Amino acid sequence: MTPYNCTVAVPAPSLIGALVGLDAKPQVRGQPIVWLVAAIAALSVLSACNSPLPRQAPLPTGPVIVPLPSPRPIPIAPVVPLAPIVVEPPEVKAPEVGPTNPSIAARFPAPSVQYRTPGLGPGRTRFTTDGELHSALLQLQREGDEATGRATVRLLVAGNSQRGLPIEALLLSSGRDLSPQALRDSDRPTVMFIAGQHGDEPAAPEAMLVLAEQLANGPLQPLLRQLNVLIVPRANPDGAIRAQRTTVNGIDSNRDHLLLRTPEAQALARITLDYRPMVVVDCHEFPAVGDWQRKLGVVRRSDVLFQYAMTPNMAEFISRASEEWFRQPLLKSLATARLGVDWYHRLIDGPGTVVTMGGTRPDTSRNVNGLRQAVSLLIETRGSDLGRRDLQRRVHGQIVAATSILQSAALRATDLRKLRNFVDSDVSAKACKGSVVIEAAATPSEYDLTGIDPNTGADKLISVNWRSALLLRSVRSRPRPCGYWLAASQTEAVMRLRLLGINVIQLPERLSMRGETYRVLTSAWRDSPSNLENADSGYAQPVPVELQPGLIDAEGGSFFVPLTQPMALLAVAALEPDSPSSYLAHGIIDGADSVARTTTVPSIPPSSPR
Repeated sequence: MTPYNCTVAVPAPSLIGALVGLDAKPQVRGQPIVWLVAAIAALSVLSACNSPLPRQAPLPTGPVIVPLPSPRPIPIAPVVPLAPIVVEPPEVKAPEVGPTNPSIAARFPAPSVQYRTPGLGPGRTRFTTDGELHSALLQLQREGDEATGRATVRLLVAGNSQRGLPIEALLLSSGRDLSPQALRDSDRPTVMFIAGQHGDEPAAPEAMLVLAEQLANGPLQPLLRQLNVLIVPRANPDGAIRAQRTTVNGIDSNRDHLLLRTPEAQALARITLDYRPMVVVDCHEFPAVGDWQRKLGVVRRSDVLFQYAMTPNMAEFISRASEEWFRQPLLKSLATARLGVDWYHRLIDGPGTVVTMGGTRPDTSRNVNGLRQAVSLLIETRGSDLGRRDLQRRVHGQIVAATSILQSAALRATDLRKLRNFVDSDVSAKACKGSVVIEAAATPSEYDLTGIDPNTGADKLISVNWRSALLLRSVRSRPRPCGYWLAASQTEAVMRLRLLGINVIQLPERLSMRGETYRVLTSAWRDSPSNLENADSGYAQPVPVELQPGLIDAEGGSFFVPLTQPMALLAVAALEPDSPSSYLAHGIIDGADSVARTTTVPSIPPSSPR
């Protein structure tokens, strides 16, 4: 593999061989890396790491951008104690797939350990129901309250689904004070697991019950001396009841973490805002069958697929920590457990046989949390289309992966806090400087993929057309602004930005600032069909615009979004009209004249009292 382009955050050149991973052919050629310069403070911050990230040259001296005042808040509901359980409708049983070749079945034996949850019980035909899940989580909290020396366990409700079912989370810690502020201030970083965003992927929610038990009073409990752990075992309870991928309104909630169109995505945003985890793990399942045999002549071999955040403008050090501190130990753990692993990948629908890594849009949990400066990881185990077949092995893959990630986070607890502090400061300091990538695409290349011969059950090596997210091509970029102005009428956009953790300031009086407005080039984008990659999520096409420099006359009551903040790159993804998931394209901002870029940092007087 050749070096990466520096316009999009990618791991360091020392990791290139590791990133190629499992049997990859050389990627397309690129230019040598131009290293990002970092602040002098970063050298002392990172030097204490056990496996330090490389030293870098100091930034040139220059003016310091002073942080802007705190926003006048638009209320956001907090995470609240337990709410009454809504009676759930009859559960749909996931269908079983047809018979499989015995030589293929032999490649996926049951693990030596047998896990126990309501849905894994002998003779069981249904997965754990929502009521059984609640009872199991509540029991763990009761056991923690009744025993000394055990973990402190709290059951929270992050929000409700569209049908009124609570979206529950279990918080585990060795501390006594589990308030969000106390956990953010503690020496223990928080690791967050999310499962069940897709209702037809049952193994991960079952595994989260096992994981919660092992943390509360089992072999993983000692890790809570270094970590807090937050588990959302079923993020789409309506979909689980119906064994359907999407939420009730047909939106894939895992493609909704920037737009926040669903209450399910809003619930995850709210609890993430409160606890601000430093490691986020999104747990899924992938289809074992699909079109692989028909198109490529193989059956999929991997038990586990893995990817970390790979999206434009990712902080370089977050990518490197994801690779060095988490992926490398994970590969060893899975190999020891005799579980096959590869990069996450899927066949692209339509003509041809193109295989792509996970998407690069800033919309999934993986990529949005990466732009929140978290180490953000995707774990997918084989079998979303297998019904109950190989269920113990599928749960085992989730548990082995989760255990490895927790062990790595515990080992790097101090380093993770230093990394977060450095990256938060580094992103904040880059306002008004350099450029940002508005849209990027994966790079076409080739990859040697190992499958299983459907006739013999033996390994079969095939070379595929591969879209690599390890190397992103900039489709569109422009200078990084100092911030964004939003009209006073854009309160819906402001509420969603604040739910993402973005600082938004309401201007107390009229002022003028230098900036750039957007001129929409054509209205044809409204009628353009979504491309194949976006078809299951109801995406609108980006709005084609050009910039027009000038003065912005900002009325009192309008809003300013400074980029002198850690969440700056989430603001870029939401507010640039031609970004893939822009608020303007999706009607959250109601017109191009309601948003503008600022090229200076305005002097904002103190807000008048209310």
